[in-house]
Amino acid sequence: MSWRERVRAAAEEHVGDERVPGLVVLVAVGDDVYVEAFGELTIGGAAVQRDSLFRIASTTKPITAAATLAVVEEGLVGLDEPVDRLLPELADRRVLKRMDGPLDDVVPASRAITTRDLLTFTFGFGMVTEMFGAGAPWPVVAASRELNLSTIGPPEPDVQPDPDTWIAGFGTLPLLAQPGERWMYNTGASVLGVLLARATGLPFADVLRTRLFEPLGMRDTAFWTSETDRLATAYLGKPDELVVWDEPRGQWSRPPAFGDGAAGLLSTADDLLAFSRALLAGGAGVLPLEGVRAMCGDQLSVAQKAFGGLGSGFFARKSWGYCQAVYDGGAFGWNGGLGTSWVADPAHDLTIIVMTQRLFESADLPAAHRDIHVAARREAVPGG
Repeated sequence: MSWRERVRAAAEEHVGDERVPGLVVLVAVGDDVYVEAFGELTIGGAAVQRDSLFRIASTTKPITAAATLAVVEEGLVGLDEPVDRLLPELADRRVLKRMDGPLDDVVPASRAITTRDLLTFTFGFGMVTEMFGAGAPWPVVAASRELNLSTIGPPEPDVQPDPDTWIAGFGTLPLLAQPGERWMYNTGASVLGVLLARATGLPFADVLRTRLFEPLGMRDTAFWTSETDRLATAYLGKPDELVVWDEPRGQWSRPPAFGDGAAGLLSTADDLLAFSRALLAGGAGVLPLEGVRAMCGDQLSVAQKAFGGLGSGFFARKSWGYCQAVYDGGAFGWNGGLGTSWVADPAHDLTIIVMTQRLFESADLPAAHRDIHVAARREAVPGG
C-alpha cells in the first residue's frame, strides 16, 4: 500500500453523516502533492471538491502575521514601535489588579504595547484558561461581549462592528496583564488587522489581497464569498447528532464590517498550500527572509510560557512564534477551531492540510485530523 493509500484510508475512516460530513486532505512533500476530497459539503448535499471553501478560523492568524511582516518591511510600522501612533485608542493602558476583578480596579501599564507584542500574543489581553472555569463571566469578559468584540469565543462576522468602532470599544477595556508579561490567545491578531489598515490606508482585506493573496496566487481566500455553492455547511457535534452552526448563506456570505485577522477567513486547500510553500521557501520573494525566520521560530520566554497557555500542557513540545505554533523539531503551523488544521515541516519540505466543516470540541486536535496527520507524517517522511 502506498503512502497516498494510507492517508486516504485514514481520511475515509472518519467521513460520515454523524462524524465528519466532508473533508479535503492535502499532503505535499516537495513538488509531490497528494490531494483528495471526501464526503459532502452539506449532509445530503453536493460532494466536496478540491476547491471547496471552508471557514479556516484561527488558521487566519498566521496569514495576518505574514501580512504584518510585509508592512513592517515597507517601513510603514515598526516591529518594536509602540502602537500608540496608529492606535491612539490603546495609549496609556490600565491593567487589572486581578483578571477577574472589577473594571476600575487597575494600575497603569508598565510600558506601551508594541507590534511585536501583538504578533507574539503577549500584549496583555486575550483568552486564558482561567476565564473558562469561572462560575460567572469576569467583568472584562462581560464588557467585551457587550461591545460585540467577539474576541473571546468563536468568530462572529455578523456581530462585530467596523474597525474604528471595534478598536474604540476595545480601548475602553483594561488589559488583563502587563504588556510582555504572559501569553494570551487570539486578540493580538484582531488588533493587528486594525493596525495594518491604518498603517497602509487600506481596508484590511485589501492589505491581505495586495501583500499576500495576489502575489501568492491565493485567489479563493477572503473574508466572505458570493459563491456559496462552494462553501461547506459548518456543523457542531452533539451527543447523538451534528447540528448546523452556520449555513453557506450565513455569516460568511456577505462582506463583514470587521475583517477579523484572528479568525475571519475562508480558504481552500490549494491556497493554504501556496501560503505554506511561501513560508517554507523563506518568503518566496514576497516576504522578508529574516521576518519569516522569526515568525517560524520560538518567540516566547520561559516566564511568558509559565502560565501554561490554554491549559497546563499547552506548551508541551511546542512554543509560539508570530501568530502560530512552533513545534519541537522545527515544524510550524496552526489549526482553526471551525474544522481546519495545517502544519509545515521545513526539515522534510512537508505540508499537511486537513479541511473539514465540523467544529472542534476541545483544544485538542480532533481524531480525524490527528489520524490523518500521523498517517501523512509516517508515510510521506522516511522515519516520520
